[in-house]
Order: sequence, then structure tokens, then C-alpha cells
Amino acid sequence: MSKENCYHCGLDCNADKIEFEQKSFCCNGCKTVYEILNQHELSCYYDLESAPGTIPTDIKGKFDYLDNVDIASKLIEFDDLETSVVNFYVPTIHCSSCIWVLENLHKLNAGIKVSLVNFPKKEVRITFRKSEISLKNVAELITSIGYEPYISLDHVEANVNKIDRKLIYQVAVAGFAFGNIMMLSFPEYFQMDEYWLNRFKPFFRGLMFLLSLPALFYSGKDYLISAYKGLSHGILNIDVPISLGILVLFFRSTYEIATNTGQGYFDSLTGLIFFLLLGKVFQQKTYGFLSFERDYKSYFPIAVTRISANRKEENVSVHEIEQGNRLLIRNGEIMPVDGILINGNAMIDYSFVTGESLPVEKKSGDKLYAGGKQTSGAIEMEAIQSVKQSYLTQLWSNDIFKKNDSKDIKSLTDSISKQFTIVILSIALISGIYWYFTDKNAAFQVVSAILIIACPCALALSAPFALGNMIRIFGKHKFYLKNTQVIESMSKINDLVFDKTGTITSNRQASISYFGKKLEPHALRQIKSLLRSSNHPLSRMLHDHIIEKEQGEVMHFKEFTSKGIQGEVDGTDILLGAASFVGIDEDNGLDTAIHVRMGKDIMGKFVFKNSYRKGLNDLIGSLKSNYEISILSGDNEGEKESLKALLPAGSHILFNQKPEDKLNYIKSKQELGKNVMMLGDGLNDAGALAQSNVGIAISENINVFSPACDGILDAKSFELLPRFLKLTHKTMRVIKLSFVISFLYNIIGLLFAVSGNLSPIVAAILMPISSISVVLFATISTNVLAKKLLY
Repeated sequence: MSKENCYHCGLDCNADKIEFEQKSFCCNGCKTVYEILNQHELSCYYDLESAPGTIPTDIKGKFDYLDNVDIASKLIEFDDLETSVVNFYVPTIHCSSCIWVLENLHKLNAGIKVSLVNFPKKEVRITFRKSEISLKNVAELITSIGYEPYISLDHVEANVNKIDRKLIYQVAVAGFAFGNIMMLSFPEYFQMDEYWLNRFKPFFRGLMFLLSLPALFYSGKDYLISAYKGLSHGILNIDVPISLGILVLFFRSTYEIATNTGQGYFDSLTGLIFFLLLGKVFQQKTYGFLSFERDYKSYFPIAVTRISANRKEENVSVHEIEQGNRLLIRNGEIMPVDGILINGNAMIDYSFVTGESLPVEKKSGDKLYAGGKQTSGAIEMEAIQSVKQSYLTQLWSNDIFKKNDSKDIKSLTDSISKQFTIVILSIALISGIYWYFTDKNAAFQVVSAILIIACPCALALSAPFALGNMIRIFGKHKFYLKNTQVIESMSKINDLVFDKTGTITSNRQASISYFGKKLEPHALRQIKSLLRSSNHPLSRMLHDHIIEKEQGEVMHFKEFTSKGIQGEVDGTDILLGAASFVGIDEDNGLDTAIHVRMGKDIMGKFVFKNSYRKGLNDLIGSLKSNYEISILSGDNEGEKESLKALLPAGSHILFNQKPEDKLNYIKSKQELGKNVMMLGDGLNDAGALAQSNVGIAISENINVFSPACDGILDAKSFELLPRFLKLTHKTMRVIKLSFVISFLYNIIGLLFAVSGNLSPIVAAILMPISSISVVLFATISTNVLAKKLLY
């Protein structure tokens, strides 16, 4: 290849070519990709036998079976004419550098739209354009840069949990080496002066050296690799001091044995690695337990309408859906499961899955994917599998809908850990120099002990375990949060904004009266048919109120946010909604109402008498001393006086609010420095929920799944809101107290280490104990607090 060609992409470099490390690049993008791969020692991506950037020959053909449509369909989660989504299990993911490389795959191939890593599960979810890159090519690409996916079709079909036993093997190897080196060291411990022991002492010491090698290079390699990768990016992570301690022990011990000046510290070295790994095993088991509890308990409180064999419609929780069930998906609802379209006008918005909001038209018999949002009336579909709750969680946690806050507890922990590591390295250096001139042997012990005992692991673990346990507890009480950051954001809230309809009012207890021209049974049936397509709380309430059965096919259905719905039923144009929407110039009524227009005739209106949720008075009373409270409503001012009596003086009550008005109101609050929590029904409030610092959707047996919200609160737990808010404050106090405990432990440990009164092996035992104690403190404390407030 000519020097004038780009080293990465192979294209002719332009006149302003970029020279870097004696290589030519056509743009900064190609140079950046080269740096990514080169920094991570992934230069195998550049196969010298062919054009740079192609797949190396050693993996060509390895994934040919993925071109088989039947096999590929078992792996792909989503697939339409343009975009596909696949979730690969990649066992070699082990650090933040891996995450960084895998989440920058779009820089290696433009056909990849986005890639997200789930670090605890070692999975990467890749969204790619089928016209530019195939599933096989995706697998070849990530394999070529060192991240080969584990693909087992038996696993796919059986849905067996993947278990990575590497850590167990590492503990076993380190434990074996530690135990045997301890046994071989007994004569040295007791300073036994015996002819045969003295004669074979070099042999025993050599054996100890050999036994230490697998412990160092297999059991301890993850610490060394993590430290190296961190340093190569200018990051002082928590594995740097541990790795330094391990290497100091190894090289000093090797020197003593090689020069026959001592027995070395191989017992301390292998013991250190063994106890560090034991601590890691405990942490993984504890985290796994908490994760299991959350996954098992925290299914979304989403209901879907299931149609029985006799055409009876019933609301069931999504986890009750089985293969073969027929489901009704209304306008604006999200499909919780893959299925086949049976009938209806399907216009599916897959933006929650692919990021592209252009609706896709589907016909009867077409496959529909979970996560798609129906945008054109009601449809019926047949489920082809049960709900995969983890998939809904992935959609909910999509980075597109994240609210970034750089001042969160995680960034604080990372910052403290980094500064803490710098301080520890400085103390180790100063102490080492001091003890070197006082007692050279003691200097080695002191430095090793300092590097090991003062690891900020406990500091880094306190927040994830406290928040993780609390999110599990909230889930048990029907308050489902998107992630742990929401708890911290809730603790900063000082302003609460409530939507009225479906939030502080109950949809189930409202009374409905009709005023106007008499509606014949066939007209009521037509109205009910049109209402069946809408997911708005008032539409659902009126649909359930009308006792007649639906009649007629709904055509040209449209829903206008905060206005109403319209459609054609059996040739009759029907409009249902606000007075102005159906053509009434002036409506003197102050009650919440749905006006009815059939053809050119204004028929009348259904008037709703709202019923406020149980415990609302006590809830407002508990919140008013600590929070500013506002109520926004899309309805008229009919209930203004009753709401005034409910709220504290000076509270804002705004009516006739459109979705954009609600959003702008919250934005104006934030501009004044307020941290706002918005509570709405999840339908017309999506913009306001997304704008707020914390957006909570209230669920009352309807499909409220909305990526815009940060949490879903079951209506049955609505009166517990003040307690949830109080718990978030107490959880943050637990975390801060955990920080104090961690600092005290490190200070005390450092005092003993600096003074030369702590051996490396004792430090190695104490370090995981400190992490375990902080984890237990955080977990037990949050359990006790929750028991006092919620049970």
C-alpha cells in the first residue's frame, strides 16, 4: 500500500493528511481509531495480508453459521428492514477500558449505530444497520479486537444463566499455592537448625518460587492488567496500590532467594492474592444476591389487555402473558412482548429500541417486536413468547433517556478514590525512604503493608451497596426506580409538581354522568368502539362505564394530545374530547367532561366527578413543610376551590395546561435553582417527566411504560411517597457514614503500617474484611431504616 493511503481505512489521504507515528491518516477519525486500538494492544485489527481494517484471516469463516437466517433469528432481539439489535455475552470484558473500546465500535464500522455494555453481566448490546454490516461481520469485528462473543445456541434456547468460574479457579490456585508455601516455610518460621533441612533449604525455596508463579500470573493477573490499563490512560485506579504491593513482594522475594540472603515473602504474596480474591468472591455473591432480588421482585407494574377466547377483555400484569395469548394494544401503548399482528392499522414507532422515531407500517401477519409503540389506533396481536423483563429494563435504561448530573455520589467517590490513591502512594514513598535508612528489612514490610491496607475498595463499595439495597426495598413496596442515581436525585428534591387527572385523582372511583341529547344503544356502542383505541385515563374510564358492547370497525383513528380523539365508526365521524375540539365555542361548565360529536351533531357531554386518592390530605400535610407543591391540570378550573383548600397557602394551581405548558413550567422552576420532581400519568406528561430532575409515572392498572420517567409508582403505594422521600435522605446519610468508617479504618491501618507494626499478610486479611464490613453496614443500615419507615 502506498504511504499516501490512510493506514486505517485504506483510502487516499487528502492534501492535508495527518502524520502520526510514521503513518498517514486521512482524518482525525481514523487517527483516533488507530490510537484506540494501539493503546489497548489490539493492533491485530490491522491484518498485514490484506487492506488494513479487514478481518484477520485466523477468524475468517468462524462465524459463517450466523449467515443462516434461522440461527441468526435466535440471537437477534430486534430486526426490521433497516435495523437489527443483538445482545452478545463477552466473557473477556473485565475493566473500564473494555467498556470504552466496545462502546466506540461505531468508530470502527459506520454500520454500527450504537453499542452499550452491561458490565456486571459482561454483555454488549449492539444496534447495527443491516444494509452496511451483517450479524456475522459484527461478530467478526468484535472478535478481531479481542472480544470474542460466547455464542451457544443451546444456551439461547434453554435460557441457562451464564456462569463465569474464572474467579473460583483463581481463588483455588492462589489457595493451593498459599497453603503449600506455608507448609514449606515451617522450618523457616521456627528457625530450625537441622542438617537435612539446611541441606534442602535451597530446594524448598525454589519450590516456593515456582508455586508463586501461577498465583501471580494467573490468580493475580487481573489486578496487574487493570493497574496497567489505568496507568496507560493516566488513571490512578484502586488496583494501582494493590499491584505495587504484589510486585514489591514478588521481586523482593525473588531477589532474596536468588542471592540466598533470605527465604523471601512468598507466603505473604500468595496469602495476599488469596485473601484479596476471597473478598472479591464475597462482593460478587452479595452484589449478585441484590441484583437477583431486584430482577425477581421489580417487574414493572404494567398491565396489558388480554383478549380471551370469548372476546372478553381483561387487564393482566405483563408477567402473566403466555405464548399464544391475544393482546389488545391501544394507541400510545408499548408492546411488552414479541408477537404477530392479527388485525388493525399498525404504525409502530421503534424509537425506544433503535433511536429512530419514523413509524413503520405493518400488515396482518407481520412480526412485531417488544418495545414498539403503536401510534395509530388499537391493534390486536398474538404473543409468540412470554415477556423478557430484562429486555424491558434495557429499554428503560437506554442512555438516550439519561439525565446527566456530574455532581452525583459516583463522581464524588471516583474523585475521592483517585485523590486517596495519590495520598497513599505518597505516604508509602515517604515511609519507605524513612525506614530504608532505619531498617532496610522493615522498609520493605512497611511499604508493602501501606500499599495493601490503605486500598479505597471499601470507599468505592459503600454507595453501590447502600443504593442497590434501597432500590430493591423500594421495589418490594411497588416503587420501581430506573437506577440507583434516582435515589440520590430524589434526596436533592425541594419542589414537587403533581399532575391532576390520574395522579392525585383515582380513575377507578370517579362518577360519570351524561347531559345532552339521548344516545341510542347503537351510538353508545360506536362511541365505546372509538374509546377502545385510546389509552388516556378519561377514555379508559368512560369505556368501562358504557355497558354496551363495541360495534363497528374504527377507521382513520387520530388522537390529539390534551384535546381529544376522532375516528370513523360504521361510516359515522365521531369526535370525543374538549368543547373546543368538537366545535363548541363556549362551555360554561367547570367540570371535567368529554364532549360528543357524531357527524355534524353535537350530542352532549359525559361529566366526571373526580375522586381524590386515599390518604391525599395526609400526604400533602407531610410534604408541605419541606417542599414547594404545585398542581398542573389539563382540565378547566372546576375543582380550583377544593384544591386550594387541600394545598398550603401560596401553592401554584394551574389549569388548562397543555403538555408544552407543563414542560415550560418545570423549566422555569429549574431556572430559579429548584430541583423538581414531577409526578404524572406517564402519557401526556412525557415531556415534563423528561425535563424534571426526577420524573415519576403513577400506575393504576394501565400501560405507563415511558422511557422519559425515572420511576414508576404503583397507585396503591401513592400515600407512601413522603416515606420514600425521607428514606432517600437517610440513605445518603448512611453512605456518608460509610465513608467516615472507611476513612477511620484506613487511618488506623496506616498508623500501624507506617510504624512497622503490621505485616503484609495481616494487611491482606484486613483489607477484604474492611470492604465486607462496610458492605454489611450499608446493607443492614438501609434494611433497618426501611423497616422503621415502611413496614
